[in-house]
Amino acid sequence: MIGISRQEELEREGWVRQFTADEPRLSEAVELYDSLGFEVHLEPVRPGESAEECQICFEEEGERYKTIYTRPKRGDM
Repeated sequence: MIGISRQEELEREGWVRQFTADEPRLSEAVELYDSLGFEVHLEPVRPGESAEECQICFEEEGERYKTIYTRPKRGDM
């Protein structure tokens, strides 16, 4: 599909964007969402997807950060 962003693609698949984090909060959040019955998907940070004050860290050390997406587990829908 032309012109569709990765976030729009994920939303069409039922994913909901939660927040961007790095360790140790990233693993803690993944574990929490899983324990609450959600599927968890992690995406690399993309330029321009976050607040301007966050962009500096993402540009310098972007590989550390992931954006968390969740959706109900398939059996729970």
